[in-house]
Amino acid sequence: MALLQQGLPPVEVARRVGVDRRSVRRWKAAHRQQGRRGLQAKPATGRPPRLTPAHKRRLETHLLKGAKAAGFATDLWTCPRIAQLIQAKFRTRYHVDHIGRLLRAMGWSPQRPARRARERDEPLIQYWVKVDWPRIKKKPAG
Repeated sequence: MALLQQGLPPVEVARRVGVDRRSVRRWKAAHRQQGRRGLQAKPATGRPPRLTPAHKRRLETHLLKGAKAAGFATDLWTCPRIAQLIQAKFRTRYHVDHIGRLLRAMGWSPQRPARRARERDEPLIQYWVKVDWPRIKKKPAG
């Protein structure tokens, strides 16, 4: 508003502030109608969440118990499985594509289990990495 009050046109104010000229015109109209109060930020609230904070805490408790405890064949949580869990426990439908957003909002991050052969011999691998690999890796003198 200070730049507009100095006599600068909205196009120049927009260029200096780094916004679209229509935004400056909206600000000018809001200031003319409501004064400084018209320029205050009004965050969009959006749709209210389907799960309450208490529901999210209960969901986290279920997730920490593991997928097997929830009746699934393996202990791997997937978005479709979590959607089924939410439907069963809270009678609320979430689209599979939104489960990731919900989990991120709860502080969870997507992770995949490392694929490892069942026959894997971890002590033998460590021995090979520490003893055999350095011996093989060294170049012959010459």
